[in-house]
Amino acid sequence: MSTPNDVVRSAIYEASLALDECRWTDWLALCDDAFYYAIKAHSPEIHYDMMYLDGSRAEMVSMCDLLPKHNTDRSPLARHTVVYRVTVDDDGTSASAVSSVAVYRTVLDGMASHVEAGSSNLFLVGKYHDRFKLANGSAKFVERIVRLDTRRLDKGSHWPI
Repeated sequence: MSTPNDVVRSAIYEASLALDECRWTDWLALCDDAFYYAIKAHSPEIHYDMMYLDGSRAEMVSMCDLLPKHNTDRSPLARHTVVYRVTVDDDGTSASAVSSVAVYRTVLDGMASHVEAGSSNLFLVGKYHDRFKLANGSAKFVERIVRLDTRRLDKGSHWPI
């Protein structure tokens, strides 16, 4: 039998796989109707958080529906996610987690990216701060705040990380 920690970890890793494979519908299926998503980075120069992406589940659905139509760098992104901590609330109906994420990009078109085609490079690093609703042996994302260490993003950064 899976523990709440197991189902939370599984949801985080399933989300990484779905995002790597651009399976937006599968990623969104892991999210509760009340889901909130944001990508932020702190700027020490202006002493303020910069917001790269912010929206509700409905807004993420709309954005994901449009992603295949965007004129964008199609170089695949690969997430290396490591769950650091899972905390299950006392009542067992919710949980939170902190994970490290490093995203690598394998360049398809070297001319457009100013690097050699076929090479892989580090795209960004940061942490996932997730909250979950636990029910019926599964975990649904209620919130994901992506806190980036990387502040200069290249093409493709409008995609969910």
